[in-house]
Amino acid sequence: MVLLLSALMVLGGLPAAVPAQAGGAFGWPVDDAWVVRRFDPPPRPWLPGHRGTDLAAAPGSVVRAAGAGTIVFAGQVAGRGVVSVAHPGGLRTTYEPVVVQARRPGDAVAAGDALGTLAAGHPGCPSAACLHWGLRRGADYLDPLTLLGLGRVRLLPL
Repeated sequence: MVLLLSALMVLGGLPAAVPAQAGGAFGWPVDDAWVVRRFDPPPRPWLPGHRGTDLAAAPGSVVRAAGAGTIVFAGQVAGRGVVSVAHPGGLRTTYEPVVVQARRPGDAVAAGDALGTLAAGHPGCPSAACLHWGLRRGADYLDPLTLLGLGRVRLLPL
């Protein structure tokens, strides 16, 4: 099943319909969405790249915590609403642009808890609204789809 989902993602158009699950598992941060731009890390930290995954969805869709953790930021950055959640193991997920609803730093969230709603107007989004979903461990940006077992498959030489 995961192999089939990974193949669909490579072809584009994978729907993001699997909800976050309780018990420490990670799930999609927005329902009825699809991947429109994948994680594309730069070859060097200071060079351009895409440090997250863009998920197209309807404006006003509920944005949910992908996993359990603690909110470490909920506010505006460069005029856009951003929420960051720290998770066990040193992981941090970010969500933007979000209209934040009653969330403050220090609030505990469970997987699937609402963080706010998706705002329209994400630059570069081919739809009316896209959620930019990011993942970091320390200073390193990671592909958030790996939280779902859907990261890019890389074949290594033997």
